Amino acid sequence: MQADAVVLDIDGVVVDVADSYRRAIVESIAHVYGDTIEKEAIQSFKDAGGFNNDWELTYAAALFVLARREGLETDLETFTDRIAARRAASDDAESADGLDAAEAVVDDALSPEASERARADWDPERLRDVFQRLYLGADLYADIEGADSDPGGADSELDAPGFIHDEPVLLESETLDALGDRPLGIVTGRPADEADIAQRRANLDVPDDRRFTMDDWEQGKPHPHALVTLAGRFDADAVVFVGDTLDDVKTARNADDEDPGREYVGVGVLTGGLTGEEGRRKYDEAGADAVLDSVNDLPDLLE
Repeated sequence: MQADAVVLDIDGVVVDVADSYRRAIVESIAHVYGDTIEKEAIQSFKDAGGFNNDWELTYAAALFVLARREGLETDLETFTDRIAARRAASDDAESADGLDAAEAVVDDALSPEASERARADWDPERLRDVFQRLYLGADLYADIEGADSDPGGADSELDAPGFIHDEPVLLESETLDALGDRPLGIVTGRPADEADIAQRRANLDVPDDRRFTMDDWEQGKPHPHALVTLAGRFDADAVVFVGDTLDDVKTARNADDEDPGREYVGVGVLTGGLTGEEGRRKYDEAGADAVLDSVNDLPDLLE
């Protein structure tokens, strides 16, 4: 397989986020509402698509918990299947937002009165704040969010070192060396400050003009804008994009449609939420060109 340039997602590709972002989703909901979803259930939201932003995934999962309290009878898998169906039926499926779809599913499933009660308890702003406190820890929370952690206050139990420190690096230095002189880019749903931290940890020296974060574009994956823009900046004929979700693969497929003059290679890795033969099957169905055990197998694929 030939590629002039390589673009990487961060979460599940460069660093392992099972005990950081995914843990923060589960524990944020539990802290605010005293109930939550299983960590394994997060993948159902990822597979439904439109949840490149983990804050929005947290909001959607919390809304599911609240809707269940108000009589929602569907299980989580059915709930996320309905989200996927709504996104697929959208006039612009590549930009269809998972959170908007989740709200619509709840409104359809509950009576107006029950939906109103669930929404009255729903507090995305509070969920985001708890998420960031858990994920970043007190010191980074103060630095990045520009707010004090309120030591000794109502949320003082959140002021631990932060889950961000529990992100093992997956990308080996030998892999970077083996990629040679190919231009390297990043397309991630992380905020820029948090992308900086992961890149430093992995010794990834990617300048801002070769990177798209949450702060750099509105649509998010699987919209192809970021990937197509980087391909143009690299002046590449063929670009490989490595990710850990179905939306990552769909980003490459959408880029093919958007920019037929170039080749976009979508590669899925099994170091995120998609694992084993089931993960391979889902990647294949989404149109992956290749599925790798980890990003460290990429150089062999490209030789």
